[in-house]
Amino acid sequence: MPVPPPREPGRYSVALVCLGNICRSPTAQVVLADRVAVHSAGTGDWHVGDPMDARAAATLSAAGYDPSRHRARVYDASWADAHDLVMAMDHQNLADLGGRSERVGLFRDLDPVGTGEDVPDPYYGGADGFADVLTMVERTSDALVAALAGALDDRPAGSSA
Repeated sequence: MPVPPPREPGRYSVALVCLGNICRSPTAQVVLADRVAVHSAGTGDWHVGDPMDARAAATLSAAGYDPSRHRARVYDASWADAHDLVMAMDHQNLADLGGRSERVGLFRDLDPVGTGEDVPDPYYGGADGFADVLTMVERTSDALVAALAGALDDRPAGSSA
């Protein structure tokens, strides 16, 4: 998935979406928070107002991130117009968002290892699943930020600084 241009020059806004907004999308939000304007939400409403899953939070904390401010919320369709890019964590989340478009795709579309694959939901598994998700999220976040550097570059192609 090519990264679409920003709606505002010099600023890029990403929305991340999973099922309950307590594991995958908030993990990605925490990892990306210092690098882009980012929000996360779930397609389901049963965790609204809850903090991140304790296992996801512990995995992030152990890696040096601060997951403490997250509270789950539900995706609102207006986010598609308010964000430059909306990224679903799996194919079902993508279907719940109405499918692919220029600004809507899968988070792992930019993963150099698993392009177009799902970020597996670790909720019903053990600690290893949360660590695996964090590894995927960090790798894909690095690729996303690298792609965004080009999207935010206002210079014409081929020019030098």
